[in-house]
Amino acid sequence: MNPDALTAIDVHVHAEVSSSGGASLSGELAQAADTYFKTGGARRPTLPEIAAYYRERQMACVVFAVDAEAATGTPPVPNEEVAQAAADHPDVIIPFASIDPARGRAGARQARRLVSGHGVRGFKFHPNVQAFYPNDRLAYPLYEVIEELGVPAVFHTGQTGIGAGAPGGGGIRLKYSNPMYVDDVAADFPGLPIILAHPSFPWQDEALAVATHKPLVHIDLSGWSPKYFPPQLVQYANSLLQDKVLFGSDFPLLTPDRWLADFAKLPIKPEVAPKILKLNASRLLGLLPTGGNPA
Repeated sequence: MNPDALTAIDVHVHAEVSSSGGASLSGELAQAADTYFKTGGARRPTLPEIAAYYRERQMACVVFAVDAEAATGTPPVPNEEVAQAAADHPDVIIPFASIDPARGRAGARQARRLVSGHGVRGFKFHPNVQAFYPNDRLAYPLYEVIEELGVPAVFHTGQTGIGAGAPGGGGIRLKYSNPMYVDDVAADFPGLPIILAHPSFPWQDEALAVATHKPLVHIDLSGWSPKYFPPQLVQYANSLLQDKVLFGSDFPLLTPDRWLADFAKLPIKPEVAPKILKLNASRLLGLLPTGGNPA
């Protein structure tokens, strides 16, 4: 992958459909997400279709599934399938994996195998759907391996469209996604690069505090149209956190086309915008331009 040739790097893209025909969300949760994001019930793209979509836009994308089988009973898109898609489309797809913390030490062994044998570049956690607090010691053996491997961990934070509007929120509890629980992880694993996913409503100030305080904590801006960003998020992205904020869309629920169109209307400094759209992610993910130095 040559970041010189990319217009942007989208660090938050979901693999929701397996080549076997399976889907990562139950029908109820998928329908609730469609309603929340106003997708019109559009068909979820396959991994090859995701690759083609981003190649057409000269973008790269970080792609992952969400393994929440213990809580939901629904098997995820296999991590190996995401990794194979990246191997088939190395110019656009950067593979992340998802391992349910409920898998314990078996999950930690799986993480090591996915990085060493399948080229996985990071891991995604969704505390709401996986029904765990990020600082639960059950997850610590998994974090230990991820920190040792030197790859990032992404944590969903704040409100989620998964289950929104369904009876009882589809059983999804919001309490797990306060970014202050991730602050414990950042303190206990100081060498672990962390991405707080999304504007963290209703805990935006907490997310900004954690990212400002902990050197390896970043924020991705996925899941919301930029026109709805809280003003303090825009202020920090333009100043103190300009080297730690990342473009993410939440595709296929929110398209990069809509996100970028709305982002262009924000009062982001001209020298900061390229950092958010590509340079910060390129550095965090260790991508090298043709010159050989980190972008």
